[in-house]
Amino acid sequence: MDAKRKDIHNSDIPALCRACEARHRGVCGALSTDQLVNLNKHATRKRIDSGIELIGETEQADRYANIISGVVKLTKMMADGRQQIVGLQFAPDFLGRPFRSDSGITADAATEVNVCSFPRAMIERMIRETPELEHKLLEQTLKELDEARDWMLTLGRKTASEKVASFLYLIATHVDPELDSDSVSFELPLTRSDIADFLGLTIETVSRQLTKLRKDGVIVIQNNRQVDIPDMNRLAERASQ
Repeated sequence: MDAKRKDIHNSDIPALCRACEARHRGVCGALSTDQLVNLNKHATRKRIDSGIELIGETEQADRYANIISGVVKLTKMMADGRQQIVGLQFAPDFLGRPFRSDSGITADAATEVNVCSFPRAMIERMIRETPELEHKLLEQTLKELDEARDWMLTLGRKTASEKVASFLYLIATHVDPELDSDSVSFELPLTRSDIADFLGLTIETVSRQLTKLRKDGVIVIQNNRQVDIPDMNRLAERASQ
């Protein structure tokens, strides 16, 4: 059996946690059975519709969450009211900023999102008591830092065609943590306008590049939002990955 699922039938682990992707790949993987049982008593599973705000930029957060499924859009507000998309989060990312009173960003559900939330004070206590949990959060933070640096390269050096292909590659490789296939299908989590904002392009340029990728057979677009990637290697080449 896959190592990350070796405890899926462990009766000591709360039923809610056994098949949870955040349990096996996310920060909860660092917790003991007793800690999971204790955390489960205070955890709440929620389904959030697309477009709903999860965290406000200056909001005082009293709960943190693991993303179980879906895509979360992170934005920053400028002084003049303009917004910039600064990142995306996927399962099993951790949503929140431990030991900080506010998040510093706005987090919105880009798609329907399922989260498992728990009290901030409880998690921060567990972080202080459990070096493995602190290590896991540091690992995730460094992973996000590496991804942010890669995205700086995308925005700063890549062509418009490479940027759009890189965006599609980002979604294709993150939208389903269980997926391991040369072909991928997904629904675009952002509108054309949001994609343009995220990539620093115009909507017209995004549309032209999507059309070019479609005509070249790199992607198949169905119903305007559904995207099929027949060959991930071809998409990676177009994205200069």
